[in-house]
Amino acid sequence: MDLGTYDVPEGVDILGRYDAEFAKILAKDALKFVAELQREFRNDIKHALERRREAKKKYNEGSLPGFDPATSDIREQEWVCAPVPPAAADRKVEITGPVDRKMVINALNSAAKVFMADLEDALSPTWENLISGQVNLKDAVDGTISFHDKVRNRIYKLNDQTAKLFVRPRGWHLPEAHILIDGEPATGCLVDFGLYFYHNHSAFRRTQGAGFGPFFYLPKMEHSREAKIWNSVFEKAEDVVGIKRGSIRATVLIETLPAVFQMNEILYELKEHSVGLNCGRWDYIFSYVKTFQAHPDRLLPDRVQVGMTQHFMKSYSDLLIRTCHRRGVHAMGGMAAQIPIKDDPVANEAALELVRKDKLREVKAGHDGTWAAHPGLIPACMEIFNNNMGNASNQIDTVKREDAANLTEQDLLQIPIGTRTMEGLRLNTRVGIQYLAAWLSGSGCVPLYNLMEDAATAEISRVQNWQWLKYGVELDEDGLGEKVNKDLFDRVVEEEMARIEKEVGTEKFEKGMYKAACKIFTRQCTSPTLDDFLTLDAYNYIVVHHAKEGPVKALN
Repeated sequence: MDLGTYDVPEGVDILGRYDAEFAKILAKDALKFVAELQREFRNDIKHALERRREAKKKYNEGSLPGFDPATSDIREQEWVCAPVPPAAADRKVEITGPVDRKMVINALNSAAKVFMADLEDALSPTWENLISGQVNLKDAVDGTISFHDKVRNRIYKLNDQTAKLFVRPRGWHLPEAHILIDGEPATGCLVDFGLYFYHNHSAFRRTQGAGFGPFFYLPKMEHSREAKIWNSVFEKAEDVVGIKRGSIRATVLIETLPAVFQMNEILYELKEHSVGLNCGRWDYIFSYVKTFQAHPDRLLPDRVQVGMTQHFMKSYSDLLIRTCHRRGVHAMGGMAAQIPIKDDPVANEAALELVRKDKLREVKAGHDGTWAAHPGLIPACMEIFNNNMGNASNQIDTVKREDAANLTEQDLLQIPIGTRTMEGLRLNTRVGIQYLAAWLSGSGCVPLYNLMEDAATAEISRVQNWQWLKYGVELDEDGLGEKVNKDLFDRVVEEEMARIEKEVGTEKFEKGMYKAACKIFTRQCTSPTLDDFLTLDAYNYIVVHHAKEGPVKALN
């Protein structure tokens, strides 16, 4: 065991494992910068999270989210964000994924325009994953990253031409329990942002950003006051290292229902630092259920039926495009989660056709780019965007979507149509349990049934099960006449666990975290009150505090 210790500034304690490579990232000056951010903004963050809780209480008492009359001036006036940096102008296809070493190299080498390196929903936030991820990102920005795959006896390194790097830190609500600042767990996103920015701002602006950067994606916001905090964090960071205001640029994911009514306000708060908004559609569906958890008249159909052609989803996408282009920034489309099906060419072609159809809808609607989960999808996505956009880098100035100016609160809240089936309940259960089992084992990006799943899918599965159980939903089709209650759910869980064991094999099932995942997932689905985030509860199971005498699990 390595008995080294981190050299920390006053008021900072590191409870994560010591590692000489990690110590280069967790350098005293870098930690001092993170601590400065934490001390300056922790009260603002606490206030913003308290306001989230107040909004939730209002929705639970029957209110609906909507446009804020107090900020109508911001929505109605003509203003634009700072011009898009040339280095971030063309974002036709972006690949996303976690920050393990091989993934970083492959994603940067893919034909995508951008790689969104994910410290959030595609990552299980273990100490090892997060800090080794920072090591990998630094090596990538420095251009020195390589990886020796001993199994394949192959060395991976960067091509001359690589995708532009954007980094997504965690959301405001997630703590970093391995780093204490003044005795309190640090805010996860300030650790993620602070360490990455501190080590990479100079090299990134020189090698990737052409004088701008670093570039970020910002998740899970519910209100423009949260964007205002990010803007202040960016200004502070720019001032500390002496780079010009507006160097840092960020795209905000619109992936919560309350945020769709705040898109102008969010862009306004980040005016100098914005490079657009993105349709985070899986989380958006999760947020719809969560926002309306106390509204039995707003139950969703099976999640596979809640696509972008549902009126409330189409309205969200159209308004996002209209808002971004009016304000001079990118409107990014959603994720293609399909992964190539190598052993079934017919199924593979059918999956690719679904992707092409979805991307054609996006580009024709006016989106400037889209997301893919797997390098194998990039050529198909790129072809569609190129064919429909010609030589243009984006559609900011050419597709204004004035027609979407008339979209109302009713359009954005329209109840989706569809059926609720036994297969929907079963799929939610087996996907939720399998995803969580992988997450507890340290993997946050999981291939399941030919789709690449991240935390958003598990969240939809969980909240939908919870909602159907709470309101005793009567099933359609294959479960006709059956009511979802505790007895039925217990039976479904038992049968789906048996199916998972059969699919993965008994040895993997016994070695894996399936039983622990089942326990957590079942408890969350049957809890009298709905937890805000699955990952907040599950996080306690992956925190490992290292004392001098060895590791201590934070929760056994």
